[in-house]
Amino acid sequence: MITLLVVAGIALLIAIGYMNHVAENNKLEKARTKIELNDRLRRCGELTETFPGQLMTPSLKLLITRLEINVCQRLLGMEKTNAAVKARLDELNALAAQGESIPVNNPPAPIQTEAKAKDVRFLLEALHGQITRAAQDGFLPPNEAKRWIREVRHILVLLHIEFFNNLGQQALQQEQPGQARLAFERGVQYLRKQQEPQLYAEQLAYLEKLLARVNAMVLASTKAAEGEVNQLTEGLKEDEINDEWKKKKVYD
Repeated sequence: MITLLVVAGIALLIAIGYMNHVAENNKLEKARTKIELNDRLRRCGELTETFPGQLMTPSLKLLITRLEINVCQRLLGMEKTNAAVKARLDELNALAAQGESIPVNNPPAPIQTEAKAKDVRFLLEALHGQITRAAQDGFLPPNEAKRWIREVRHILVLLHIEFFNNLGQQALQQEQPGQARLAFERGVQYLRKQQEPQLYAEQLAYLEKLLARVNAMVLASTKAAEGEVNQLTEGLKEDEINDEWKKKKVYD
């Protein structure tokens, strides 16, 4: 009898320990999920507020709004008394109800430096991550998620087109055709490497036209420089001849 009581006591202690372990794990998982959701909420806020206006469309704005709705709903499920999240969710639902008529107030932000291009690329990476997580949550259907991931890649190409064009135009304004040629060459090479280059045929033709123009400018500049060198060389030769003649006249 005593043996049975000891065994039962040990079993009870093991069961209590296991239940405590499970409860602790659930508590840690809940805390981890809350941290992750708050991070996703922050990223959604950055996307909706800082994404360049020239790349933002009503459909993209609507998607970002829906992604934030998903995160707010999940947070509210864990914190039912969170007034700030509830107020934000009501605001987002009102925006989403407008559909494609949702206001897009993002100001244009020209992509004129490597640093700015990198910042926008990071935003696109964050958007890609939000779409992927929303699909994993079951919020976005797989087909819609795939379509938006393709759209993110398309926006990334548009980002590079704008960057290389702006870089080249800046160099032209600063009378640096060599630097402009380098920028336009990078743009042309980038578009030619795309999996579906036909989608960007118009932009490619535009950059190729600019590249041909700066090539002609560089060639003309090179010829002009060569002409100046030749004139200088001829002048030096004439000076040498005159010096020799003067020396000869003195000695004669």
